[in-house]
Amino acid sequence: MSIFTGAAVAIVTPMYANGEVNYDKFAEMIEFQLKNGTDAIVVCGTTGEASTLSHEEHLEVVRFCIEKVAHRVPVIAGTGSNSTETAIYLSTEAEKHGADAVLLVTPYYNKATQNGLYQHFKQTADAIKIPVILYNVPSRTGCNILPETAVRLAKDVKNIVAIKEASGNVSQIAKLAHLADGCIDIYSGSDDQIVPILSLGGKGVISVLSNVAPRQTHEICEKFFRGDVQGSCRMQLEALDLIEALFCEVNPIPVKKAMSLMGFESGSLRLPLTEMESAHVEVLKKAMKEYGVLA
Repeated sequence: MSIFTGAAVAIVTPMYANGEVNYDKFAEMIEFQLKNGTDAIVVCGTTGEASTLSHEEHLEVVRFCIEKVAHRVPVIAGTGSNSTETAIYLSTEAEKHGADAVLLVTPYYNKATQNGLYQHFKQTADAIKIPVILYNVPSRTGCNILPETAVRLAKDVKNIVAIKEASGNVSQIAKLAHLADGCIDIYSGSDDQIVPILSLGGKGVISVLSNVAPRQTHEICEKFFRGDVQGSCRMQLEALDLIEALFCEVNPIPVKKAMSLMGFESGSLRLPLTEMESAHVEVLKKAMKEYGVLA
């Protein structure tokens, strides 16, 4: 059984001007997502600025999210690290807090061979009982999970059940789907490739777009699953300009600005992330207005 089908939001972490986590706004964002049909919440991922949270902050954000969601949808905790020991620590703590699954990014900077990736993910998954989603995003990590490695992990480790594929390489994802033959669920990690990956048997998307358009992103998936492929494709294409604007600077800079423009006051970013350039803000505003998420 899949952890979720449809659109999971890779939710932002709102902060005060001093950089502390704004839990009041975070609660508002969680309720907005749940009221608008999001299928799962991924907390403390890339979009949630996990890399600049302390371990204590990271786990408190995870705990708070799980408590507020209260089993209404699955909560998936980002617990990856370029240190296997740290990934195990964060994953075991997230499990204690009640996470439904964890999302494990490939080790970054120090990277790894395919054998190193296998050992890293296997040891982390073996330390917990809840399901694991692998996260492949080589543009950020400099490290690519090859299809053969992902399939080997899924077959050898019972709780490695899915992969978030953000390589952008549809040919690689097609090969993964072919080799896997259903042994691992595939989620798009790229908002502009939801429909292409669903067409290869994907189960949904882990989405940045869902922060500002949860209902629409859910419906892209829902239409596809109901057999309205043409309608799903139309919605995918209609969202492309907004998706492009949401990635015109490093994620999550634009999406945090977008949330603030929508009234959620997502607040500041922690360095080295900086405020969005004014010219890009105008591009973002225009795309949001044309898509209908900003008056």
